[in-house]
Amino acid sequence: MSWHNSGGGFFNEFKQEAVQMVRGADLSISQVAKDLGLHTNVLSRWCREQERDGEKAFRGLGVPRDEEVA
Repeated sequence: MSWHNSGGGFFNEFKQEAVQMVRGADLSISQVAKDLGLHTNVLSRWCREQERDGEKAFRGLGVPRDEEVA
């Protein structure tokens, strides 16, 4: 299975699992990013988005965030 969706981004489930690896394990963002073949900045951004948006994070294409609607 590919980690990428047809739009060239990553599947939401993959993002959630990657963030959970950082939050739930005693591993650094750098280590998890390396293990998954991601740039550290990408995984750091996903962690910030998940922390900021909670359940609304990674909702997918076509669902604007509150600040994008205003």
